[in-house]
Amino acid sequence: MIRKEMIAMLLAGGQGSRLGVLTANVAKPAVAFGGKYRIIDFPLSNCINSGIDTVGVLTQYQPLRLNTHIGIGIPWDLDRNNGGVTILSPYEKSDSSEWYTGTANAIYQNLSYIESYNPEYVLILSGDHIYKMDYEVMLDFHKENNADVTIATMPVPIEEASRFGIVITDDDKRIVEFEEKPEHPRSNLASMGIYIFSWKVLKEALLVMKDQSNCDFGKHIIPYCHENKQRIFAYEYNGYWKDVGTLGSYWEANMELVDLIPEFNLYEEYWKIYTKTDNVEPQYLSVDAVAEKSIIGEGTEVYGEVYNSVIGAGVVIGRGTVVRDSIIMKDTILGENCKVDKAIIAENCEVGDEVEIGVGEEAPSKLNEKIYAFGLATIGECSYIPSKVKIGKNTAISGVTDNEDYPDGILAGGEYIIKAGDGK
Repeated sequence: MIRKEMIAMLLAGGQGSRLGVLTANVAKPAVAFGGKYRIIDFPLSNCINSGIDTVGVLTQYQPLRLNTHIGIGIPWDLDRNNGGVTILSPYEKSDSSEWYTGTANAIYQNLSYIESYNPEYVLILSGDHIYKMDYEVMLDFHKENNADVTIATMPVPIEEASRFGIVITDDDKRIVEFEEKPEHPRSNLASMGIYIFSWKVLKEALLVMKDQSNCDFGKHIIPYCHENKQRIFAYEYNGYWKDVGTLGSYWEANMELVDLIPEFNLYEEYWKIYTKTDNVEPQYLSVDAVAEKSIIGEGTEVYGEVYNSVIGAGVVIGRGTVVRDSIIMKDTILGENCKVDKAIIAENCEVGDEVEIGVGEEAPSKLNEKIYAFGLATIGECSYIPSKVKIGKNTAISGVTDNEDYPDGILAGGEYIIKAGDGK
């Protein structure tokens, strides 16, 4: 095996429970994004664009679609004889069998994979962020500072800082204090959950902390390195980065793609985002169709009107149907004369004729007030909505529904119908 200077370990096993019914049957990194991609395409593309050709993808929750999407890594040029992409699922050992119980525990359980490449550096990534970053520049920063650990950081509004791991640095960017989700943050420089470790330092920390319950980088490994006077530096990133961990941030990130001058540009020639694509027919817009400020996926047929929306591949939008400020994922069918306003409709759904989605006043969700908010109507994959019903805001639907599920033909704001999966 040829020694690699740096390999990447991509943590992609999370459920993403704050996305509600969207992740009832699929891991968050496999959720569709931007009409064409899946969330995991962004860190994978960053790796190959940064010259990293060895990536271990750690999966756990509902991995089938993610594994199928990644395959042997052909779209990202990661189908290599030496290196490439490897799916790393939990497995049964001779003395025990356990799931990944924390971010660092997941890496610890795959020490033998890392050892097989004997790298100088290990890059730790999350599989559920939308951004473009040249990890090679971050590695240069790591080397220049003779660092043991480098944490990618970015400034966040101080009122949001308590949601993140917060670092305090000296004038040389060396981290002097690290606080995991502090109640009263003393800095607004937040960890992005992207780390470069010198391999010897990471290995020692993982072995020492291996018996910690739910061993995590932010709570255990970074504090251990800090206590042992390791050289920990903050690499400050000032580009676009979004954690699409809530329905609101996920919707917002998609809507930003259709701005007249998008803050996050998917069309840059020098930093392409790669994905697995199907060979499907081109889009079709009928003579009466209208599409303004929207992304329309391949194979989609539009007979109605689409405004400020992200439409996936193979979608059908019926005559007289108007879609605004919404995300419609692949292979979903919308009937005729529907009104869809500020909705997220997942893959393989069918909506009958004369359905109105996103109507009325907002009301707190009775299913989960923290998840189903932002004025969105959210419909999970493979759901069916019968004709002539109305669906309010902050609602959740999952599964095949019928007219009896809608009293007086209405699902009022804040209500829910969960007939498949777990929407909580």
